[in-house]
Amino acid sequence: MVSITAKEVFIQGITREGKTFRPSDWAERLAGVMSQFRPGGTRPGSHLSYSPWCIPTSVGGVKCVVVHPDLRDAEPLAWEFCMNFAKDNDLQVFEAWMKPDDSDASVP
Repeated sequence: MVSITAKEVFIQGITREGKTFRPSDWAERLAGVMSQFRPGGTRPGSHLSYSPWCIPTSVGGVKCVVVHPDLRDAEPLAWEFCMNFAKDNDLQVFEAWMKPDDSDASVP
């Protein structure tokens, strides 16, 4: 279960057994399906870009999808779809409360 205070949720393309999840473009596919869910709702052409609430990325060479909790507030079923995708495929899920800031880079 993901906490309500999380700033972002990372669905990582590694199973709990440590295996790389396939197909290799799973993150782009998931984010593509979620592209219609965005601030202000769907607009013409919005399917051509990812939603700011569900973004594919790579962290440490591992494919991930970053899901913003605003998706949960705006579209609870879309949020559940993403969380169930991770659960059904036994993917690792991590929560983030803060993003690293460039100004913090010098702090030991």
